[in-house]
Amino acid sequence: MATTISAKEVSELRSRTGAGMMDCKKALQDTEGDLDKALQLLRQKGIAKAEKRAGRSAKEGGIGNYLHFNGRVAVLVEVNCETDFVARTDDFQNLTRDLAMHIASAKPLAVSPEDLPADVVAGERAIFEAQVAESGKPEQVRPKIIEGKLKKFYQENALLEQPFVKDDKKTIGDLVKEVSAKVGENIVVRRFVRYELGET
Repeated sequence: MATTISAKEVSELRSRTGAGMMDCKKALQDTEGDLDKALQLLRQKGIAKAEKRAGRSAKEGGIGNYLHFNGRVAVLVEVNCETDFVARTDDFQNLTRDLAMHIASAKPLAVSPEDLPADVVAGERAIFEAQVAESGKPEQVRPKIIEGKLKKFYQENALLEQPFVKDDKKTIGDLVKEVSAKVGENIVVRRFVRYELGET
């Protein structure tokens, strides 16, 4: 027997996800009225759609900024989307603000692992190789250990790989995909600059 879904439940799910009424109703029916499971289902579908949009051109957008209360840290971040309409939405504006605040706090070195300077990555790899060699671990497991250490280095230093400071259960990459799914457009973090007083 099909689960009866009330308009209130649909409305609640819609307010939490921004998804359409019919999508919300179907998600609730598919999860037998379980709001949390329906939320997860819609999130997965939205992120899948966002990944399909990733190839679309994103030339509009905005620049988010953050100035720390003591005036010692400032950030500018360029975030692009497909249309000026989306760039003016609260979801997009909140994303640019959150990204700027996150960058101020987490101090990433680059947007993605691919953007990290090759000499910095090579230097880290050399350090990890030396550490693993000294550890006396068997030869066959060393490459896996080195790759694990490099992955951790990327998570600490590449913006899109970092856990979001407001919710460490998701990465910045996940956050961008969620907002992309909600607004229905490709969103790209193009570049950022972080200033800290006294830094050279």
